[in-house]
Amino acid sequence: MSWQDDYAQTMLPVFGTPKAKLVSAHGCTVTDDAGKDYLDLLGGIAVNTLGHGHPAITEAVTGQLSTIDHVSNFFTTDPQLNLASKLLEIAGAPAGSQVFFANSGTEANEAAIKLARRVGAPDAGSPGRSKIIAVDGAFHGRTIGALSLTAKEVYRAPFAPLMPEVAHVPFGDIEAVRAAVDETVAAVIIEPIQGERGVRLHPDGYLTAVREATSAAGALMILDEVQTGIGRTGHWFAFQHPEIGEGIMPDAITVAKGLAGGIPIGGLITIGEKVSALLGTGQHGTTFGGNPVSAAAALAVLDTIETDGLLAHVRETGDWLAEQLTAVPGVTGARGAGLLRSFAITDPQQADAGELPVAGALAAAAQEAGFIINPVTPDRIRLAPPLIITPAQLQDFLDALPALIAETVKAQS
Repeated sequence: MSWQDDYAQTMLPVFGTPKAKLVSAHGCTVTDDAGKDYLDLLGGIAVNTLGHGHPAITEAVTGQLSTIDHVSNFFTTDPQLNLASKLLEIAGAPAGSQVFFANSGTEANEAAIKLARRVGAPDAGSPGRSKIIAVDGAFHGRTIGALSLTAKEVYRAPFAPLMPEVAHVPFGDIEAVRAAVDETVAAVIIEPIQGERGVRLHPDGYLTAVREATSAAGALMILDEVQTGIGRTGHWFAFQHPEIGEGIMPDAITVAKGLAGGIPIGGLITIGEKVSALLGTGQHGTTFGGNPVSAAAALAVLDTIETDGLLAHVRETGDWLAEQLTAVPGVTGARGAGLLRSFAITDPQQADAGELPVAGALAAAAQEAGFIINPVTPDRIRLAPPLIITPAQLQDFLDALPALIAETVKAQS
């Protein structure tokens, strides 16, 4: 029996057929069951912050497993406490800020939904507030609550009706979000960069306008930094990037993906004493959240980012990559920040040609050539490599890209 047959017989088909069976990985390279190597330019979808098999994570996890592996949340551990303190530090959070640990980005956003619902609770002082505002193009997860905030109809339709009192405002429309945020709104949840929508950045002034509108109305501003956090943009969080966050401070932040470099973890960071007080004893929980092994891995990731100067490396390498992409024939519309980038494809033989919906075909050709990239939309490729990737490794992909685009466009014409 082939592994494809085994997968079809044993796994629910929610992910479709896997593109390959991977058996080992090291650094920025993964290897399949036929021994073929691939340069991983997706990093587990912005998860493998330090690449694969990084010694800091390996040592932290194995050391923690030999010390204490799991306790219920009737107890705490040093890794959990140290990680919470470190997250508050890197977020620049004021006194009274706190952390709740979960196991994924979706779970972190579910905690954020409950936080928002508490804004309108009778004992919280603002009865009648229950509406949550999200943005067209948003992706916040696939559980029913998080899916209600996610805007992609193909994800939503099979599970309707979803959570009530959620509204989506048009992307980039400052006046629309100002008009939507009134005394009935508990929170606005927003990604600083819409990763699943093709690494789409909000226009200048948008996050500032959301911050001003929520503050004026007494609503929360919740930033979903699941994909953009933990150094992905060259700053600990994307809202700290001066051209993205414009100096704002949100009321809450959700984080996951790259936090533990591949070990499952998620978190909700509440900013300030008033927001932290919204969730009390018994009002939320999880079995595995904040377990010492995941927390130890996360601490290793954060320490390595600091000691190895990876934030500066991400900024410099990301800027270099953006510049190089724009010079590739057939690449258009390159955008993003740090090492979260995307680009569209056009016909390199036609100067005025529009963007082509060939991202899937290009990704397949790239995989055949030994590169893992992500067709995040029909016309856009997403790159989210490990933060340790070097310009020399990226140059290998850039050198191969013109021929891959030319072959893809020719095959689709």
